[in-house]
Amino acid sequence: MSITGIQGQLLEATVVGCNKLKDTEWISRQDPYVCVEYGSTKFRTRTCTDGGKNPTFQEKFVFTLIEGLRELNIVVWNSNTLTYDDFIGSGKVQLQKVISQGFDDTAWPLQTKTGRYAGEVRLILHYSNAIKPGTSFAPSAPPYVTPSIPQAPLYSTAPPAHAAPYPMPAPAAPCAPQGYPAPSPYSSYPPNSAGYPPSPYSSPPPAAYPPPPYPPTSGYPPPPYPPPPQSSSYYPPGPYPGMYPPPPY
Repeated sequence: MSITGIQGQLLEATVVGCNKLKDTEWISRQDPYVCVEYGSTKFRTRTCTDGGKNPTFQEKFVFTLIEGLRELNIVVWNSNTLTYDDFIGSGKVQLQKVISQGFDDTAWPLQTKTGRYAGEVRLILHYSNAIKPGTSFAPSAPPYVTPSIPQAPLYSTAPPAHAAPYPMPAPAAPCAPQGYPAPSPYSSYPPNSAGYPPSPYSSPPPAAYPPPPYPPTSGYPPPPYPPPPQSSSYYPPGPYPGMYPPPPY
C-alpha cells in the first residue's frame, strides 16, 4: 500500500523513556509523565515516581491514522500533589519514515516554551501496512538466487603429472655399494704397493710396428746386393771368396 492510502490504518507507538530532562524540582526528585496526541486522540503514560531526569515508561499506544496528518505531538509534565503540574517540554514526531519503511526507533528532542533544549523522548513506532523494500518485483519474475559453486578441499589430491611447469630431472645413476674402493684409472698395470701410479718404464708397451722382413734367427739384415755366383766364365775367382775381381787396366 502506498503512503497516500493510510486512512483508517493502525499505528503502534511505544513510549520507551526520556533522557536529560529539564529538572523542575529544587529539593526532591521530579515525577515525569508523557502525553501523546494525534488529532483528537490523546494518551497519557503512568507517572514515573522519582524518575528525575531519566524516567522509563515502556508503554504502548495504538492510533488510527488520518489521511494528511503526518506527526504526533509529545508533551512531558512533572506531576505535583498540591499544585498544578509543571511543564517540562514538548516536541513533534514525524511519521514519514515509519509509514514508508514500517519501523522507526528515534529519540526526539523537547523544547521549553522559550525554545530552549529540555531533553529528549524516545519512541518506537511500527506500521504493519508499509511497503517493505525488496518486495516490489513482478510476481512472474522470481528473485535471483546465486548458484552455489562447490569448492574443492585444499591439498586433497596431488596435481596431475602433465600440470608440472618444469620437466622432471633424470634419475641419478646408482651409487657404488659401500665397502668397495672406486676403480683405479691405471687398471692395465699391476697394482703398486706404495699407492702411487706405476712408472711408465716398468714394462714396455706392446709392439706397434710390423715384423721385420728378415728371419728372426738372423742377427743382421741381408746385404743390399745379392752375392755373385761362385763360378763365372767371365771372371776368374779372386783371392777372397765372395769378392769381385779387380777391374782390368
